[in-house]
Amino acid sequence: MQTTTKPPFKLFGMSIVRDPDFYRQVLRIMLPVAAQQAINIGVNMMDTVMLGSLGEAQLSASSLANSFYNLFTILCMGIIGGCSVLAAQYWGAQDKVSARRTFSLALRLSLSLSLIFAIVTALFPAQIMRLYTPEPDVIAYGVRYLRITTFVYLFHGCAQVISFLMRSVQQPRLGLLVSCVSFAVNIFANWVFIFGKLGAPRMEIAGAALGTLIARMVEFAVTFTYVLVIDRKLGLRIPDLIRGPGREIFHNYRRLGLAVLFSDGILGLGINAMNMVLGRMGAAVVAANATCQVVDRLFTVVGTGIGNAASIVTGNTVGRGDTKKALEQGQTFYWLSCAFGAIAAVLVLLFGRMTVGAYSIDESTRVIANQMMLSYSVISFFQIMQNVMTKGVLRGGGDARFLLVADVLFLWIVSLPLGFVVGLVLHAPAWLTILCLRIDWAIKSFWCLHRLNSGKWIRRTERV
Repeated sequence: MQTTTKPPFKLFGMSIVRDPDFYRQVLRIMLPVAAQQAINIGVNMMDTVMLGSLGEAQLSASSLANSFYNLFTILCMGIIGGCSVLAAQYWGAQDKVSARRTFSLALRLSLSLSLIFAIVTALFPAQIMRLYTPEPDVIAYGVRYLRITTFVYLFHGCAQVISFLMRSVQQPRLGLLVSCVSFAVNIFANWVFIFGKLGAPRMEIAGAALGTLIARMVEFAVTFTYVLVIDRKLGLRIPDLIRGPGREIFHNYRRLGLAVLFSDGILGLGINAMNMVLGRMGAAVVAANATCQVVDRLFTVVGTGIGNAASIVTGNTVGRGDTKKALEQGQTFYWLSCAFGAIAAVLVLLFGRMTVGAYSIDESTRVIANQMMLSYSVISFFQIMQNVMTKGVLRGGGDARFLLVADVLFLWIVSLPLGFVVGLVLHAPAWLTILCLRIDWAIKSFWCLHRLNSGKWIRRTERV
């Protein structure tokens, strides 16, 4: 007997899908992604706990040095985001050949980016640290950290791009497997090299960087062994990576994906500018913010998972040509983002101070962190909402150019100037400064709603 799909429920004129298959598909993507993010955050938390026991200078140095490394990671996410739009739509259209060519393009872009960052980090580590802080001891520790991370870019960039793109072809579990292995390797290597266990030299902050390098090398080996040897669903092999992507892939990447890379690049530079503002407010503020960010990310992992699911599900639906269903699903994702944003805000508020208590930091830093945690409870609500819309639905529908304008307009014209004035000119407390630096998330949460309901964000790949 043929079953019919229930029409969506309407709430304030927007759809809420009632099809159980939709939610099962979302969960299949969301849960592994959320678990993977939680594991990665667990690694970051252990890094900060271990380095926090060695003093604020080393904790601040690793946090600021990672700001530059995070710029690389965000640009990789831009490559992933742009290529994911293509891969998801090709997969939805059952075009495996074009999907494999998209992987080839993504790998070439990540290799180029990795080489640029490795050269800059190797030649200018001190200059990089001076962008974030004027404190000599923090700079010295940061240089030690950056010299080792020079070798991380190649392994992490390639593994991250490929494992994340596998989500676009309905294989999200690879990233979770890789993160589990990385978690175990990183924690063990950090313990050995930071504190000098099992006969290894005591390297302190350099040991944290070495632990990261070892973990990324293992990630690389696991990822490419699975994708090139074990996987049969996509069927990606070495000749596919060597072969050029082709004219059609380049055309569609320029049309739908290149703006994603620019958008994420602008976001990455903006986040670095925020860290420069906070870095000039003192090591205590940087250390406090580092602890708060770990807590915030821990309680917003579900939002990240929903955002990834929204991008992939939307891309698959648009690839099949069902624009009506894509709009209904997009509106449903908006309501999901509101619900989980509220849950995250409550969790940060309830458990934030308890988590700060686990860190070995000075009392003055602890006070700043507890104050900032209240701000992060507000930030987390809008963080999930805008993430699901910008990195999820609208990006999955191919609306990258609109998002590029949104990022430039609100981050660089509103958030950064406001945060600079409040934090460095008016010398306001850190909790108020961080609210000003993230006000763009609140604006985008509502601005993207209008774009969503217009339906103008749905853009399919083209044949050339």
